[in-house]
Amino acid sequence: MQNKNLLSIAKEVIKIELDSLKKLRLSIDKSFEEIIKTIINCKSGKVIISGVGKSGIIAKKWCATLSSTGTPSFFLDASNASHGDMGQVTSNDIIILISLSGESNELKNIIQYASRNKNIKLIGITSKKDSILYKSSDIKFLLPNVKEAGPGNFVPTSSTTVQIALGDAIAITCMRYKKFGKLDFKKFHPSGSLSVKLKTVEDLMLIGGKIPFVKEHLKMKSVLKNMEKKGLGVLVAINNKKNTTGIITDGDLKRLSNKKASFRELEIKKVMKRKPISVDKNMLAAQALSIMNNKKITSLCVHQKNKKNRTIGFIHIHTILSANIT
Repeated sequence: MQNKNLLSIAKEVIKIELDSLKKLRLSIDKSFEEIIKTIINCKSGKVIISGVGKSGIIAKKWCATLSSTGTPSFFLDASNASHGDMGQVTSNDIIILISLSGESNELKNIIQYASRNKNIKLIGITSKKDSILYKSSDIKFLLPNVKEAGPGNFVPTSSTTVQIALGDAIAITCMRYKKFGKLDFKKFHPSGSLSVKLKTVEDLMLIGGKIPFVKEHLKMKSVLKNMEKKGLGVLVAINNKKNTTGIITDGDLKRLSNKKASFRELEIKKVMKRKPISVDKNMLAAQALSIMNNKKITSLCVHQKNKKNRTIGFIHIHTILSANIT
């Protein structure tokens, strides 16, 4: 087979699946709203998701995406449910069953169990309106009938893509409704490259006695000692009210020593740079690094809320780079 034919097959598969996603988009209606509201209002129960075969694999993916975006959910193995695992389901829970045919034998016991308990909400995701799942569900979502991308229209491709996309739509809609932001997301992802990308300035900044503070009324001869002691190449000047008034760097010291022989007797506030750049503690460390690169500086003061004149932390470019943030 020629390479050109291989590429055309791949493009055709993607085109068919894109057409399926367009059909799904048109299927988003009031039943989708009901699903979201039911999940959002589930305060005292759990969100439990199950499916069989490929739909079971997708159910696990739904659970993972929902849980990582602020909606705790659990996977129930449909086969094991009939052998004791049904005990995981209790009153006030939501059960979401995913089944293309809506007739999977393994799901029937779960459907019956949910039907007998009025306090359990059953959400059915299927493409068959005349199926047991559709008829038995409290909330029904009808998946569009789609053409599978493989030859013979029997290999689960477009149908599974549609199921995955629906799960993502549910998870992200719930996430945005709850105003679940990047800082919340970071708490659920403490390891790996994603955690590194989501590190904030607060995660890396120096605090307390490690902040290179110096009183603005001191003379420059004191700066030399403090600069060497802190070892950061910069000092943050504060006034009697402990408000930040300026900064002075080792580069400033070199320039002053070349210009004025008597610079050691000058007060810091006479020569410091006023209004140093300060960033909020919740800013991503990667964004802080970008500011340093653009401004051609090596450190930033850190504040919280809108109190820019009150430094609560200090972050150096070396600290950010050492955390593998680029």
